Amino acid sequence: MAPEATLSAASNPVVPRVESTLRDFFAGRAGLVDEIGGGYREAVSTLERFVLRGGKRVRPSFAWTGWLGAGGDPDAPEADAVMRVCSALELVQACALVHDDIIDASTTRRGHPTVHVAFAEEHRAAGWSGDPGRFGEAVAILLGDLALAWADDMVRESGIDPAAAARIAPVWSGMRTEVLGGQFLDICNEASADESVEAAMRVNRFKTAAYTIERPLHLGAALAGADETIVGAYRRFGTDVGIAFQLRDDLLGVFGDPEVTGKPSGDDLRAGKRTVLFALALERADRDDPAAAEFLRSRIGSDLSESDVDEVREIIVRVGAVSEVEQRITELAASALTALEDSGVTDRGREALAAMATTATERTA
Repeated sequence: MAPEATLSAASNPVVPRVESTLRDFFAGRAGLVDEIGGGYREAVSTLERFVLRGGKRVRPSFAWTGWLGAGGDPDAPEADAVMRVCSALELVQACALVHDDIIDASTTRRGHPTVHVAFAEEHRAAGWSGDPGRFGEAVAILLGDLALAWADDMVRESGIDPAAAARIAPVWSGMRTEVLGGQFLDICNEASADESVEAAMRVNRFKTAAYTIERPLHLGAALAGADETIVGAYRRFGTDVGIAFQLRDDLLGVFGDPEVTGKPSGDDLRAGKRTVLFALALERADRDDPAAAEFLRSRIGSDLSESDVDEVREIIVRVGAVSEVEQRITELAASALTALEDSGVTDRGREALAAMATTATERTA
């Protein structure tokens, strides 16, 4: 990867390689799927379209760059096998997104109906018996499970040598456990109405940072057989950038342009997301404007009108929560770059990661 590479799908040379690798994997599963019959082919095709429809391929890009930065050679015979392992992260991401959309009752993803909504619409159009919504959710759960199972298959069948496979096994296992744990924490925070910044940061750490940047970099390092100095630097860098990435996502969930993000603006508020942004807004409003704090508590997790969303936005800005989140993003990005100094990561790897950190934390979608 060239040093100037970023997370932009249009300019990132990893993206077409990841997508080609994923297409090859899906094609290799076609025979098995077709043998099952009974509409399974159409369902799996929906999953395939979901995986291949857009996306910046953030996780494979960080894993591949981690491998390069730890001394991996893109022209080496094992490069294609490494790319297959990196690409498998997109199937883990697909599982997380499909299930997350059910949990959050989201209706759109990347400008298209979410998987559970699409299957509910198919059920309704066909005039089948039973509840369309429950059918859609059931099918989406199964397809999310399939994506996770196939991610494991893709790693196992990647072609990496046994020593590399042994090195990445605990990394891969840790990543899967962490992301599911982070999702659990997120659900509990919403159900219990935990308003603390600490609880929201814990979700960011495990639901997003660990499997978005920290563990993909760790995976790349393990594939290259890197020493503990590089692994430690990657994990510190990945945690900082990963949390900053989620903080930017928190801002976009409230203030983002739906035409750019592909999701309705204010969705996080309607879903009751206990983000760091919202926790900071409550903390500050409790101190400076109790009436505003009461309004925020009464609206989070409800079917907000556009005027309600506008008023919530105004409060969040006015109490200073947006400026504090922006400051935290800036500080985390700077801390991440410091972690790479004297780490043993190649110059090429450091330059690429610096560019990727900037894009991850300054993005608009």
